[in-house]
Amino acid sequence: MAELELKAKHRKKMAREDLIFTIFNTALLLLFAIITLYPVLNTLAYSFNDGNDAVRGGIHLLPRKWSLRSYEEILFKRPGIRVGAKITVLRTIVGTVSALAANALLSFILSRKKFLFKSGLSLFWIITMYAQAGMIPVLILYRYLHLTSTFWVYVVPGMVAAFNVMVMRTYMAGIPDSLEEAAQLEGAGYMRVFWSIVTPLCKPVYATIALFVAVYHWNAWFDAMLYNRFDPQYTTLQYELMKLLDSVSANTGTQSAAQMSSAAQKTLTPITVRAAASIATMAPIIALYPFLQRYFVTGLTIGGVKE
Repeated sequence: MAELELKAKHRKKMAREDLIFTIFNTALLLLFAIITLYPVLNTLAYSFNDGNDAVRGGIHLLPRKWSLRSYEEILFKRPGIRVGAKITVLRTIVGTVSALAANALLSFILSRKKFLFKSGLSLFWIITMYAQAGMIPVLILYRYLHLTSTFWVYVVPGMVAAFNVMVMRTYMAGIPDSLEEAAQLEGAGYMRVFWSIVTPLCKPVYATIALFVAVYHWNAWFDAMLYNRFDPQYTTLQYELMKLLDSVSANTGTQSAAQMSSAAQKTLTPITVRAAASIATMAPIIALYPFLQRYFVTGLTIGGVKE
């Protein structure tokens, strides 16, 4: 009886400790969620608020004076933004697919134990992460290669990234050699091994790298300003939004207080334009993430099969 009572007390103590841990853990996660979501919800509230009213501040989770003026200006009244959106979507798709293919093939080659030059090539790619020529030599090189004033200046230079190659190579090196040997015994070549054996096991790392590359292409604007600023047909969404924000800031700064009050409902302010631009550019990436989340949950482990 005494032993049973001790076991019952121990279970009750463990249950109480588990309950305390669950409550503390839930409260901590809720706090992190609120800290993470509040800036996004506050930006969303500002984006739907009237510009002149937003200057007063004090907006938290809901707009004080509803207005779609900022979104109308961004989405419908600027032809350059529509062109930039098309180019940005196109460069994101083409750039992500081409970068994923190039990085995956190069990583597969470097991960093969029988490849003689894998150490030298790996060192070469690592050096490129730390030693760079600089802006002017790169610009001269792109002009020499006839990449400036073209769409391909967004795609070709970023096809291979040393960090992505190292991550994918490490992942592929963890795949058991027995799988490749078994496939080769059946007559499979290296491309068949890569496509039928390695690629299905590398979906998690592919999804991770694809998300990194897609976010980079979607948010890029400096290359458009540097290489294609005189070609409006190759502008990007982020570059056009930056120019819009600069123009709104300049117009607001040149208006007097009386002009600002009389231009109510008609004047954009930087705070609402910035908020609307942030939401408009953030939404596609947020919509893409749920489709890739399961690969993050199930998968960033070295090797998909254990021997």
